[in-house]
Amino acid sequence: MSILITNIKQLLQVHDHNVTIVKGTDMKHLSVLENAYLYIEHDTIIEYGKMEDYHPIDAEKTVDATGKIVLPSWCDSHTHLVYAGDRTSEYVDRINGLSYEEIAARGGGILNSAKELQNTSEEDIYDQSIARLDEIIRMGTGAVEIKTGYGLSVEAELKMLKVIKRIKQDTLAYITPTLLAAHAIPQKYRKNKEKYIEQITQELIPKANALNISHFIDVFCEEGYFDIDDLEIILKAGKANNFRPKIHVNQFNNLGGVAIGVKHNALSVDHLELLSDKDIKALKGSSTMPVALPGCSFFLGIPYTPARKLIDAGLPLAIASDYNPGSAPSGNMNFIVGAACAKLKLTPEEAINAATINGAYAMGISNMYGSVTRGKKANFIITKPMNHYREIPYSFAHNPVEQIIINGTLLE
Repeated sequence: MSILITNIKQLLQVHDHNVTIVKGTDMKHLSVLENAYLYIEHDTIIEYGKMEDYHPIDAEKTVDATGKIVLPSWCDSHTHLVYAGDRTSEYVDRINGLSYEEIAARGGGILNSAKELQNTSEEDIYDQSIARLDEIIRMGTGAVEIKTGYGLSVEAELKMLKVIKRIKQDTLAYITPTLLAAHAIPQKYRKNKEKYIEQITQELIPKANALNISHFIDVFCEEGYFDIDDLEIILKAGKANNFRPKIHVNQFNNLGGVAIGVKHNALSVDHLELLSDKDIKALKGSSTMPVALPGCSFFLGIPYTPARKLIDAGLPLAIASDYNPGSAPSGNMNFIVGAACAKLKLTPEEAINAATINGAYAMGISNMYGSVTRGKKANFIITKPMNHYREIPYSFAHNPVEQIIINGTLLE
């Protein structure tokens, strides 16, 4: 299939030479081509330019984008999209004043989701999860990281990986699977965490590696879950089995996980609601992407990642949905971009950079996704008519998407 999009009001994130990451003050700049056209063959960007320079192209499908914005699809680098059931009862508990930690201490939270998942068939988990994925694709997400972590047993974690593999095969979206090997401590190991870590390092990680589904490993480094010593042990086991870290750090407490992540060449360190000068220093000069999750802060009522501190220090930033049943039950990246502007104080340009090219970097795919560059993959949002791309975060409660092109296919 070849697709020609003409009369584009604004074509965003245009780079003649491939860009894979945007940092610091460069994040304030968003390359925009006014009154443009874009030509796609199969799944690849072939050509683009200004309409005044356009010469007729024989395409199988032509889309007139008069008055509309075209931009790369959102790259959501942190989700827990594969899960079973929901946690609406805990939502009411939080409204009534219980904290995330208090709910977890009562056997809720991750343990609740793990119990539900363990008792749900692989087929049912797949059906629930692919429906969620289809919904967020329609809202503009074209690349998604999906974590395990709700298994809390070797068997259930491997079941999650198999579901993610099937989703990856069945969808047009790009999927990055991540083994969230250490998400919480199961009830039976509450008094013997070391034994559970031994199971993770000696059984789960090698068996997951043998499946060859995921090449990333994650740990929830937090008080009451896994400390920095645990993090070191698990990341070393991951490295020995060809897993690169993408880790949860600094959500409720700052335990020093950022520096450990950088030490182990983490692709990303995610959450960062609490951030120190030592964390900033550790990130400088590294190849690790800081990732903010404003949807989680919104839903739980916890502090937001100090994004300005990161960007003003010359660092890059990605934003992601954290889509999960307990602390961020939405994968709507349009809202995340709006929340990044309203709550993280990013400019619209910074937010769009964070959700496209830097989101792709945090998934390890920015060489092929996240920008309008010849030869890159064709994943695009075509918006409804609007005056300027800044309306996307401004009108945060409205769906800006009119059409989606994903992997070179125009979704009808």
